[in-house]
Amino acid sequence: MNAIHTSAQVSPATLRKVIAASAIGNFVEWFDFAVYGFLAVTISGLFFPQGNPTLALLQTFAVFAVSFALRPLGGIFFGTLGDRIGRKRVLSITVLMMAASTTLIGLLPTYASINLLAPLLLALARCLQGFSAGGEYAGACAFVMEHAPTERKARYGSFVPVSTFLAFASAAGLVFGLDLLISDEQMKAWGWRLPFLIAAPLGLVGLYMRLRLDESPAFRAMAAEPAPEHSPLRETLRNHGATIACLGAFISATALSFYMFSTYLSTYMQVVGGASRSTALLANLMALVFAALLCPFVGRYSDWVGRRRTILTACLALIVAVYPAFSLASSGLLLPSAFGAMLLAVGAVICGVVTAVLLSEQFPTRVRYTASAFTYNVAYTLFGGTAPLVATWLIEQSGERMAPAYYLIVMALIALIGGMALPESSKRPLNYQQ
Repeated sequence: MNAIHTSAQVSPATLRKVIAASAIGNFVEWFDFAVYGFLAVTISGLFFPQGNPTLALLQTFAVFAVSFALRPLGGIFFGTLGDRIGRKRVLSITVLMMAASTTLIGLLPTYASINLLAPLLLALARCLQGFSAGGEYAGACAFVMEHAPTERKARYGSFVPVSTFLAFASAAGLVFGLDLLISDEQMKAWGWRLPFLIAAPLGLVGLYMRLRLDESPAFRAMAAEPAPEHSPLRETLRNHGATIACLGAFISATALSFYMFSTYLSTYMQVVGGASRSTALLANLMALVFAALLCPFVGRYSDWVGRRRTILTACLALIVAVYPAFSLASSGLLLPSAFGAMLLAVGAVICGVVTAVLLSEQFPTRVRYTASAFTYNVAYTLFGGTAPLVATWLIEQSGERMAPAYYLIVMALIALIGGMALPESSKRPLNYQQ
């Protein structure tokens, strides 16, 4: 069977449209998760009984983590569907579901209105969002990669993480702006709802853009070939178990560093460093913009040196930077906190960019969506969704404010072992059979 070299088939204009359509759905996905994290302290006071602020915050992060439990199921469901009917159709479904569930959160009544039904409905809405998000990121990465030139996959694939960091930056900027424009009472009364309601128009724009695209060249070539019916999930688990284990080990550090940097660090600055929410959000916003700008450079670096050296760079960057990053973030001051977040961002960005391309390079086209979505979402469920909860719990139990830093160092070492066990794949075209 012949290799599919997408560089010969996709025009630059089409590739730009593919990147934009993939990025906006990814933006909607992460915008909701970011808003929830940045408003965690406010949400804990509105949706859970008061009396113990730490317990309420833990419950809020528990709901954050529970939504991730549905992501592997969503990844299996939408991944299998995407490997059978195509990437475009499934990505159109996921962006619509994510926008709807995010909007629903903005319409929910609070604990003061319906008591225990409030956190239950919040958890259900988050689970729906998590289920739909399970099919989004890996599918968006595959869709971009299957259009990109072989020698520049990481360069173009880096724009998917760019949309992720811009989503978090937009969420931080919006919450920061609300803090400046309205009072704390107004924020609790109605202001917190606005960021969630923005998802509705964004989702409709994303749906429109995705419906106008053609299917990826690699999938069309595979679909045109006569082939026996196959079960993507069964084939994934039977033939790619070792790859899933090694890649999953590396993605565990991607997930943990990403949520430590993008979501938890804002809470850490407030709870441990004593910074105001405005200071924490502004520091995080500065670091998120820095992260988004860094992504394309990391993509070019990865195409230049290869995936294994990028993996090594990512893990070493995390191990070296994590302790000073948390030390600076606990200062309570804007510039040291922002610099600390930027230090942590370097490793998180390198992990995120190389993960985006590895998800597609390590699996053949016929199971790419299923295998990558399953691997990505299991790792993010275990180590991403639980990051704020585990970090808060570690500090509470140990009394050591640097406990989250030690946790991330251990996971970076595990990720290094798993990542270096993967074969070099930077020059590998995304054939539909490997």
